[in-house]
Amino acid sequence: MIKNKLIPSAQIADVAASLHRDNKKIVFTNGCFDILHAGHVLYLESAKQLGDILVLGLNSDASVKRLKGETRPIVAQYERSIVIAALEAVDYVVIFDEDTPYQLIKLIQPDVLVKGGDWTVDKIIGSDIVQSYGGDVKSLCYEDGVSSTSIIDKILNLRQV
Repeated sequence: MIKNKLIPSAQIADVAASLHRDNKKIVFTNGCFDILHAGHVLYLESAKQLGDILVLGLNSDASVKRLKGETRPIVAQYERSIVIAALEAVDYVVIFDEDTPYQLIKLIQPDVLVKGGDWTVDKIIGSDIVQSYGGDVKSLCYEDGVSSTSIIDKILNLRQV
């Protein structure tokens, strides 16, 4: 059930601890995922292949607005969380309000931390935490030309025609 995949931030440390006790390899990624597209889906499927459980940190509406501007997000956080949770590759979704998932990564202690290929490993937030206990940090393939921003721009351009 989709709603069982939505974990409040206050409970994620307990969920992660239980997964660690069960020797599950936890993969963590994060992002806004505003207007889900094929690039997101392919990225999340690749991330899931790196472990047993994929935990996704989803930027809250307030966080997206601070990072991307007043016109974003297009899709509200609860709706974004439902759509992301519906993906087979995603095991848990946790919404966070900070600009970065640094505190969330501290709580979860993932075995693998991943971001899209537009991020170099040395720039991935939380890489210092994960590498400190021997975890892996990976930058996965990036689908050129596929982004929420490009979809929004295309829609806006169609309106002007």
